[in-house]
Amino acid sequence: MRKEDKQKVIDSLVELLGQYDNFYLTDMEGLPADKTSELRRAAFKNGVKVVVAKNTLLKLALKEVNEEAYSPLFDTLKGNTAVMFSETANAPAKLIKEFTKDARKAAAATGAPVRPELKSAYVQEGVYLGADKLEELVNVKSKEELLGDILLMLESPIQGVVSALESAAGGTIHGVLQTLEERGE
Repeated sequence: MRKEDKQKVIDSLVELLGQYDNFYLTDMEGLPADKTSELRRAAFKNGVKVVVAKNTLLKLALKEVNEEAYSPLFDTLKGNTAVMFSETANAPAKLIKEFTKDARKAAAATGAPVRPELKSAYVQEGVYLGADKLEELVNVKSKEELLGDILLMLESPIQGVVSALESAAGGTIHGVLQTLEERGE
């Protein structure tokens, strides 16, 4: 690969790293072509962008964007690496878990490796290393989900106040406020 071509790949990866807050490094080595196509289609449906990159070029892109934050991931850049970019923190983890469900059953009997396999992930400014972190990543809530939970918690007390104001006591408060307003004139 020519130096100019390598730089184009690095620039493309830098752009993707700037565009997405979350990315997963996975091993897809040995995954048959039909399964790879199936995975890519499923990824597209779930808003996950899959990019295969040479480890050295990916490492250079990671260094260019934020070497300090991404340096723990460098040791996982071995073998075949596919990067899964996503706006939603847990979407790639859910995709990997669902996609490998049948393969895990077969692997339990034969001992064959399950692909794709999580190498590491950078999710919501946190680093996750190893395939054993997949379940933890599946359960990570996105910022939108957390905001929804907070709104639900805040909604309950507000509904109580509204109910009190609409009740008979609320009518009394309204009457008192109306009387005070009339006195002020």
